[in-house]
Order: sequence, then C-alpha cells, then structure tokens
Amino acid sequence: MTFSMTGFAALEHPLENATLVLELRAVNSRYLDVHFKLDDALRAFEPAIRELIAANLSRGKIECKVNLMQRKQTNLAPQLDEPLMQQLAAMQTKALAFFPQSRQLSVADILRWPGVVLNDDLSQTSLIVDVKKLVQLGLQDLSASRAREGEKLKALILDRLAQIETLVAKVKPLLPALNKEYQAKLENKLQETLKTIDQDRIAQELVLFAQRIDVDEELSRLTAHVSEVKRILNSDAPAGKRLDFLMQELNREANTLGSKSVSVLTTQVSMELKVLIEQMREQIQNVE
Repeated sequence: MTFSMTGFAALEHPLENATLVLELRAVNSRYLDVHFKLDDALRAFEPAIRELIAANLSRGKIECKVNLMQRKQTNLAPQLDEPLMQQLAAMQTKALAFFPQSRQLSVADILRWPGVVLNDDLSQTSLIVDVKKLVQLGLQDLSASRAREGEKLKALILDRLAQIETLVAKVKPLLPALNKEYQAKLENKLQETLKTIDQDRIAQELVLFAQRIDVDEELSRLTAHVSEVKRILNSDAPAGKRLDFLMQELNREANTLGSKSVSVLTTQVSMELKVLIEQMREQIQNVE
C-alpha cells in the first residue's frame, strides 16, 4: 500500500478527573523528524511516545501535541513532593554559595516547579498507560489518513504512467520508418554535396549514424522503468525514495530520446514525457 507523508489525527481520552487531548500532524520530510508539544505533567513520557512513533512511521515531519486538561476540581487537598522540595533547597544553598547576590526561590517559583504539586488522582503509572494507548490509537488514525491520501497519489501516478505507455506505444512502431526516411534524406544531401566520395563509404557512415540515432533501447528502458514503478506502488514497503530514483531514470531516458530525435513527432513525445515525469516527481515527494 502507498502511504502519503501528509496526515492528521485528533483524539481525546477521558480520565477520572481530567481529559487527555492528542493531536498528530504529519507533512513530508526526507527523514523521520518528530517534534513534541507536551503538557508539563507529561514531559517525562516523551521517550516512550517517540518510541511508539518511530515504530509506526519511517518518514515525515511529525508534530505530536498532548495536553492534560482538568475537568473538575477534586475535594482532596493538593499534596507536595517533599523529597523534591528538599532537593530544590539543597541545590539553592549550593548555588547561593557561588552567587550570593542572586535572588532566592519564592514560594510561587517552588509551586510552579514541575512535579512539586502532586495530584493523587492521576497516578504516573496509570497515566503513562493511558498516554501510550491514546498515542497508539492516534497513530492508527494518522496511518489511515496517510493511506487515503496515498491512494489518491497512487491513482494520479498510475494515470501518468498509462499516458507514458500510450506515448511509447504510439511512437515505437513508427521509428523504423522515421529513421529510414531521415536516412534517405541525409543520403540525398550527401550525394549532392559529395558526388566524388565513395558510395560504399557513404553507406557505412549512414549505417553508423542510424545506430547513433536509434532510440529503441531508450523506449525499452522507459517501459521497464514504468513496470518497476507499478511494482513498487503495489508493494507494502516504503516507496518514496525508490520512486524518486526511478523518476530520475525516466527523465534521463526522456532526455536521451529528445537529443536523438530526428523528427518533430519524437521531439514532441520527448517533451510530453518530461512533463508527465515532472508531474509524477512532484507528487512522489509526498510519498513515504
């Protein structure tokens, strides 16, 4: 299946006295690039969330936003983490020994310090389980979104491939006649210009030139590359980088076809091929 690197997912997960809110956004990128916007109470879970994302996605710039929103007030008085406050006091004492003119921590500073105010209703052990479950569901929704977008990209690419095959099928049967016609024109011009030259030598040069302008090999490689693109689109492995390489190869063959062209028809076909290849290349930049 072909996956796009663009997608979006948004989910909520209710807790006893709060709600977890998740947003996942994905855009195209050469590598997997994950950025987090986490609630202060959830920052410790970043490594676990990153591991989940890396296990499910291989490319793309991912923005993961997780918020913890309190839904109602609890009747229990807030608790303070006394060991953490002791550590803060010890650190402040050491710091003031080096910087005696510095301002001491206020009560407001201490209460705002992450982890100082405890919430008995939200156990860290159960919270990480809920967060991981929510992220996993969000990744499933994101993958479904990327799959839908990927199918649209696949359909567009297959349409361009069909047009390329039509162009190749149109020009390939005409090549022998076109080359023969051009060879006859060239022979006439040479005979008019070089009437004293050996006719056998002219015939040999014409055969060599005909070989240089023969594009049958380029058309065969174009057909082979088209078949390989179709095979990759139907595989389950990430396809973006391989498809990008094949677009370069297709463009190379189209350029060679244009440089060897001896007729207006093959020149037009070369230009149309390059337009179609460029359209595919632009879309493939968004394929995972």
